[in-house]
Amino acid sequence: MKKLSLLVISVILFSGCATTRKPDNRNLKITYLDDFVLEQGLEIDGTKVGGLSGIDYYDNTYFLVADQPSNPRIYKAKISLVNRSIDTVILSEVIRLDKEEAFFQESTPDLEGIRFNGETGEIALSSEGSIQNGKDPSLFHISSEGEFLFHYEIPEYFKATGEQKPRNNGVFEGLAESVDKTGYWVAMELPLEKDGPKPKIYPTNSPVRFTKFSKENRKAERQFAYKLDGISKIPINWFAVNGVTEILEYAEDKFLVLERAYSAGYGSHGNTVKIFEVDASKTTNTLNFENLKKEDYTPAVKRLIFDFKSVKDFLGEGIIDNLEGMAFGPVLPNGKQSLVLVSDDNFSSFGHQITQFILLEIAFKN
Repeated sequence: MKKLSLLVISVILFSGCATTRKPDNRNLKITYLDDFVLEQGLEIDGTKVGGLSGIDYYDNTYFLVADQPSNPRIYKAKISLVNRSIDTVILSEVIRLDKEEAFFQESTPDLEGIRFNGETGEIALSSEGSIQNGKDPSLFHISSEGEFLFHYEIPEYFKATGEQKPRNNGVFEGLAESVDKTGYWVAMELPLEKDGPKPKIYPTNSPVRFTKFSKENRKAERQFAYKLDGISKIPINWFAVNGVTEILEYAEDKFLVLERAYSAGYGSHGNTVKIFEVDASKTTNTLNFENLKKEDYTPAVKRLIFDFKSVKDFLGEGIIDNLEGMAFGPVLPNGKQSLVLVSDDNFSSFGHQITQFILLEIAFKN
C-alpha cells in the first residue's frame, strides 16, 4: 500500500509538469458565450448526423465534415445567433463524396479538416487515411458538389509505408488556410513514431509537424515542430491520449491551436480541451528532417489562452465533449470576432457523447 501511495504521488507530481495550466491573455482573450447540443439521432437526407470533426464558415453558411470513411460527406448548416448566444442550428444540404473515386482507393477518406474557398467554390479537406490498412493521409480539393478535383503531394514520412511510422488515427487532423492565401497548413494529431512518443501523464518530448502546402505547385514548402502538452487526467482504465485536433492561422506565423486530451474511465467527463496561442515566427524549417529525435531545431512557442474546464459548469449538459472542429464565425454585434467549435460524438460508439456547438468571443489585443 505504501509503494502504491508513493506511485500515485509521483504520478501527480509528474502530471503537474506535463501540462500547461495557467492561461496567458497578454495578446488574446477568449470569452465563453454559449453552447448548443444537437438532437441525437438526427437524420438528414438519409444520413445520420454525427462524427463532425471539422467546421468552416463562409457567407452565413457553415460547412461541417463527417469522419465516416464508409460514407464521406459534408453538411451545410445555418447557425442563428441572438444576443451573443446560439438560437438554432439547422442542417440542410448534404454534399457527398464518391468513395469509389480512384484516389480514395489509395487514401481512405477519413475526413478531419475542412476549409471553404469563397473565391473558387472549392473545398479543401484533410484526411487521416487508414495507416493500419496501408492507406495514406491526404490533403485534397473537391468541388462544391463533391466532385474530386486534385490532391497535394505529401512527404514520404507521412505515408502509411513510411519508415518514420505515422500512427494510425494520428496523422493529418488540423487544417487552416494560410493568411497570405498561398497555401494550406496541415497539423498532425500525434507524433510520427520516430519523432517521439505519444504524450503521457508525465513529461515527454512529443512533437507534431505543422506543414504548409503550396496552392501553386501542390507540394509541401515549409514545416515546423509543435510540442504537445501531456495528459491532464490520470486514466482510470489505462488509456489516455492527447493531440492537436484543429488549427487556425490568424496572422502571419501566428496560430490558434486546439488540443484535446482524453483519459478513459471518466465516462462523459474524460475530455480535457484547451486552446493555445502559437508563434511560429522563429521556428526551424523541419521539412527535410527525417527524424526529429536526431536533429536540433527550434519549435513553436505556445501559450495557453483558454481551458474549457473553466466553463464546464455553464455548458448545457455539463460535458466538455470531443471538440475537433474550430472556425472563425461572423463578427459579433460588439465588433469582436466569434469563434465556433463543434464536437465529434464518434456516433456514440464509446458511450454517451453529444454533438456540441460552442460559441466563443475572441479579442485580439495587438
